[in-house]
Amino acid sequence: MIAVRALTIDDKIQAAALLAAFRSTLRSFKNRQVALDLEEGAEEFTFFLDEKYPMYGAFIEQVLIGYVVCKVEGSLVWIEQLFVSEAFRRQGGAAVLFEKANQLSQSVGGETLFQYVHPNNHEMLSFLRSQGYTVLNLIEVRKPYQGEQLTQTIYVDDEPFDY
Repeated sequence: MIAVRALTIDDKIQAAALLAAFRSTLRSFKNRQVALDLEEGAEEFTFFLDEKYPMYGAFIEQVLIGYVVCKVEGSLVWIEQLFVSEAFRRQGGAAVLFEKANQLSQSVGGETLFQYVHPNNHEMLSFLRSQGYTVLNLIEVRKPYQGEQLTQTIYVDDEPFDY
């Protein structure tokens, strides 16, 4: 059985490992392999606590298997991060965390959740579609970084963009 509760400073060690895994996963979408940085994960966790971002963890017994970090802006709730440990995926953890974020949104008068998703994060995109999220809301565009090797082209309407 998966239990969900607000994360506290007492969860820092377990949470830091998951936040580090989240960052590593994001980097992998751009074919960048970087070792897990537990210190970076701990710093990010402390930042979220200090800034009072609502954070919830999914637990099986005493093991933190996933988390969601939200940012509340008036009646809008943004999911800043939603991550479930690879060993525990497809067991309902993401769904219970997503529902907790949805309850938060409703409690502040929101109608929907907002989130940025990396275009290569096919698992998250599939999960969001399964939750009824089908509206593309924002597109981020930037110049290439110096020396960046872009290997794909994505079309938005008829406009090509390097990716």
